[in-house]
Formats: sequence, structure tokens, C-alpha cells
Amino acid sequence: MTTSPLTWALSVAGAAAVGALSYTQLVAPRMTSEAPSIAAATAEQKAPGPRIPSTLAVAADYRGHYIVHPSVDNYRIKMMVDTGASIVALTAADARALGIKNDASTRKMMLSTANGTVVGFRTTLREIRLGDIVVRNVEAVVLPERALTMSLLGNSFLSKLQGYEVQTGRMVLRG
Repeated sequence: MTTSPLTWALSVAGAAAVGALSYTQLVAPRMTSEAPSIAAATAEQKAPGPRIPSTLAVAADYRGHYIVHPSVDNYRIKMMVDTGASIVALTAADARALGIKNDASTRKMMLSTANGTVVGFRTTLREIRLGDIVVRNVEAVVLPERALTMSLLGNSFLSKLQGYEVQTGRMVLRG
């Protein structure tokens, strides 16, 4: 049986609406008034007992990619979560915005990418903050101009989490 173009278009629009609703229900409340106050957060840190891990659910975009906007050293960057990348990879433009420079003291490294081999340089990011999840001292690499269209949140970040999983169009990160 053949699906009519109208039926297909309505199915795609419905899936997009469900994804948008999932995103607003799972991620947006963490960015609004439901976030605890500084005083409450300080009191929680001082209170004895087990630490409850922070979780963040990210809906996949229409291509199946997980796009996030973490704060890297207090600067917000658009990144794609890439479980196949061994290290966080920054575009040259994002590195410039962060004030990371390629000078004589930087350590060069060869990287094998989907588009071939490139030479980048290593750096350490003081902090990556994604929702309530904070990871410090994250190894990263800066790639040359046009080697990457968007920065990648790779395993040098993901491996420091308590875990992550992908379930039906969403990724859940546990900090």
C-alpha cells in the first residue's frame, strides 16, 4: 500500500510536534523557575546524605542528532553530542570565542575524522556545564578552519558522567 504525500507530511509534522513537546517538558523546566535558588543549592550541598545525580534529557533533531548548548568556560556553544568521538572537538571559531590560541606551547595531534586526517591542537577546558551537569578539566582538541561545521561533545566529556543512554529519539545524560 502506498502512502499519500499528505499522510506522510502529516506524520512528519506530528513527529516534530511530539519531539518539541518532549523537549519543552524535559529540558525547558530546568532552565526556568523550577531551578533551585542559590541558597537552596548551597543548603543541599551542605546537607549530609547521598548525592542525587543530575539528569538531562535531550530530544533528537529531525536528522537524529542530539544538539546541545552547554556553557564552556562560561561561554555558550552549540555542540552535537557525538558518542563516536573520543574527545571534545572545537571548531576554530568556537576556540577563538573562548580565547584559546594556537601558539608554540600547544600540543599538536593528528586526528582521523570521517573526512580524512587533520592536524589539531590539544587544550583543556576548565568546565563544561550542561543543565545541572558540571564536568571540570575536560580534554579537547581544536580543529582547523572548515574541518568541522559544529563543535562535538565527545567522550572526554561523556566518560566523566555517571552514564548516558539513548531511548526512542532521546538521549538521557546522568551527571
